[in-house]
Amino acid sequence: MLIRSSTEILPSEITPEGIWLNRRQIMTGAAALGLAAALPAQAAGELVYRPSPLSAKDDKNSFEQITQYNNYYEFGTGKDDPARAAHTLKTRPWSIVIEGECDKPRTFSIEELLKIAPLEERIYRLRCVEGWSMVIPWVGFSLSELIKRVNPTSKAKYVELISLADKEQMPGVGRQVLDWPYTEGLRMDEAMHPLTIMAVGLYGKVLPNQNGAPIRLVVPWKYGFKSAKSIVKIRLTEKQPQTSWNKAGPSEYGFYSNVNPTVDHPRWSQATERRIGEVFKRKTLMFNGYGDQVAGMYKGMDLKKLF
Repeated sequence: MLIRSSTEILPSEITPEGIWLNRRQIMTGAAALGLAAALPAQAAGELVYRPSPLSAKDDKNSFEQITQYNNYYEFGTGKDDPARAAHTLKTRPWSIVIEGECDKPRTFSIEELLKIAPLEERIYRLRCVEGWSMVIPWVGFSLSELIKRVNPTSKAKYVELISLADKEQMPGVGRQVLDWPYTEGLRMDEAMHPLTIMAVGLYGKVLPNQNGAPIRLVVPWKYGFKSAKSIVKIRLTEKQPQTSWNKAGPSEYGFYSNVNPTVDHPRWSQATERRIGEVFKRKTLMFNGYGDQVAGMYKGMDLKKLF
């Protein structure tokens, strides 16, 4: 499935607004005439996907809340900076290099990535380390589907993910807030877990730039900063990789970064959270409420020491 950015769509290919608003009636009539293929399916950036049984049952945050309140330091440290500044990000062409401890290292274009596996809508809770949370309907595929295609060797114990760092496109990269490029890491079993996804969209539409376009990591039982955005490289390693926030503040941001309300951040409690759009705080759940699915991976580990 080919998805192009708005800058790559010719004016002659864009559906007029009046026609788009009445698209359902038009598609019905066109199908009857065998003309449905003549309409530009991706003119509004919509994705073809199926619902996932792994979705949370929580009420979703609105598209506006999800796209206007973000952490994406490559575009600034303010919550509204990404929505304001991320229009400079060019998401086509795009590719991800996969290398390291694997038998078949290769580069995948974004078009190939969109065909790795059927896209699913995964409604996941997101808990940020600052104490706010959201419920987001991501569209994507399991990271495991991508990793399997490069045949990891027995030495592949960890997965390192590296984001784009381009000063020309990303004004925040010129500031020494973090050691660029942004890097994140997972243990191999975490990366291969069915809940771990590569997201390419939300609310059924192509992922907005401020949310990590064109492809990002989502790990719902970990704090939000663990989800690398605008990924350009994945490296399979034998040794635990360094991660950006762990390097920046090792006493505050551990490698595992599991949502754990019993382990306070040095500067604030993690016992409660405020869901965006709500007035009152709620109790934070262990593993962000995904304990039944993921707690077994950490059996016997000291989760206060290995935070």
